[in-house]
Amino acid sequence: MRIAVAGGTGVVGRHVVDVAWERGHDVVVLARAEGVDLTTGRGLAERLTGVDAVVDVTNVATQRREEAEAFFRAVTGTLLAAEAEQGVAHHVVLSIVGIDEVGLGYYAGKRLQERLVADGPVPWSVLRATQFHEFAEQVLGFARVGPVSLVPRMLSQPVAAREVAEALVDRAAAGPGGRVPDLAGPQQHDVVRLARRVVGARGLRRVVVPVPVPGEAGRAVRSGALTPATDGPRGRITFDQWLVEA
Repeated sequence: MRIAVAGGTGVVGRHVVDVAWERGHDVVVLARAEGVDLTTGRGLAERLTGVDAVVDVTNVATQRREEAEAFFRAVTGTLLAAEAEQGVAHHVVLSIVGIDEVGLGYYAGKRLQERLVADGPVPWSVLRATQFHEFAEQVLGFARVGPVSLVPRMLSQPVAAREVAEALVDRAAAGPGGRVPDLAGPQQHDVVRLARRVVGARGLRRVVVPVPVPGEAGRAVRSGALTPATDGPRGRITFDQWLVEA
């Protein structure tokens, strides 16, 4: 089948492209590097010709609700309109476990994205996944003061981005399924400890200082609101394995 990957140059998107190619699918990358502007639709229609399914793993780096909602509203609306016009049969979107329980601005954007997809004109699937193993390295750059990285206290059950990609390609091939069971990693971890392990493994000259996310949202992430509350598929690759291989 022909699969288009929106955000195909990102952390998960690159894996989705690789997995789809390995499984014999025809892959189209939807990204600025390929001449496609997903907020305006420039270059999108021609890239969707003959596409059977779109996998949306687009992302925006912000914690501001207004910015997150504006981004996901624009991208999702543009994609769905173009897909409907081109006869795309399936829209698959990657979301995040626990976003209904945590009142952070970025998660408001993801909730909006899910609603737009569910109410949209294209048959759909939503896969929620936990944070990736790569998140432990990303948090080192969220808030930096000289050699110090301020890392939020939170409980996570990270999963390998490669395994998320495999699940997304599986879903694209299987057809629309609505909200499918949440995907999580095999073990729960404290993110601060994971960040310190990344610093040690990479030989980075950084000091990790834990900071609590304030308010109700902070209490939620510390108590495990971003970990799965029900049974579902679990990744096989542990953080230890990922750290060695990465």
